[in-house]
Amino acid sequence: MKFGIRKPSLKKRIAARTSIKRIVRHNLGLKAPKGYGWITDPKKAAYNRVYNRTTKGCRIHALIMFVTVIVFMFMIISFVV
Repeated sequence: MKFGIRKPSLKKRIAARTSIKRIVRHNLGLKAPKGYGWITDPKKAAYNRVYNRTTKGCRIHALIMFVTVIVFMFMIISFVV
């Protein structure tokens, strides 16, 4: 299992949206309600639970960096004035 920052993959995103399995399942209405992953695929549900609790999205790090830069710029401006 991987730990750390998620690396978005355009290739995997497109593959997931255009798979035959997904098209058939959506057209036949065979979707389970949200939260029923532990019934349909317990192994995947367990993996996802651990993965989502141990990784952080890349947006969080970008936001932290942005706020840090803004605070740093504010400090420099207030120091100069």
